[in-house]
Amino acid sequence: MTRLQVSGGVEPYHWRVVDSSLPRTLRLSDDGMISGDLNQPGEVQFTVLVRDNSSPPKQAKHKVVLRIEIPLTADWLRRAQVNGQRIDGSIRVSNHSGRDFDLTFVALAVNDIGRATAIGYQHFPLKKNTIDMEIPFGETLSPGNYAVNVDVVGEEPVSKRIFRARLVTEKESITQGP
Repeated sequence: MTRLQVSGGVEPYHWRVVDSSLPRTLRLSDDGMISGDLNQPGEVQFTVLVRDNSSPPKQAKHKVVLRIEIPLTADWLRRAQVNGQRIDGSIRVSNHSGRDFDLTFVALAVNDIGRATAIGYQHFPLKKNTIDMEIPFGETLSPGNYAVNVDVVGEEPVSKRIFRARLVTEKESITQGP
């Protein structure tokens, strides 16, 4: 969320989009708050009309350009699967931010009663512009049904911003061997 700002008139200001439109996933409220989600990097451009509360109201049009950055992405490279008594897999992570951040990776196998077993953990600096770095995981587990949850957290020390990505599988079954 972000709020558009203006000065030099009588508050409250009233905002609306004109001469263009917002993507379906964004909204602009009357008080200038932009909310919603964008899941593709790039630019969004639109024009707003802001009107103040004077009599008669003063108004102005402004072109707004939003640059969308999706700094951290995580995707399956090898989707988690059962191999005998093990669940193995790997993900690929990318840092699109142009800035270094600290990455924490956790893979958990969660059984039918909610008990989680760590099947992967790493913490390391992920350098800027790293694309498709593979992170493998796996562990031998007791018989049962398991869903695999992978959480990836990037922490940018300078700005104190945190980025998250999550991957989840359907349940996989490990059966007792012969």
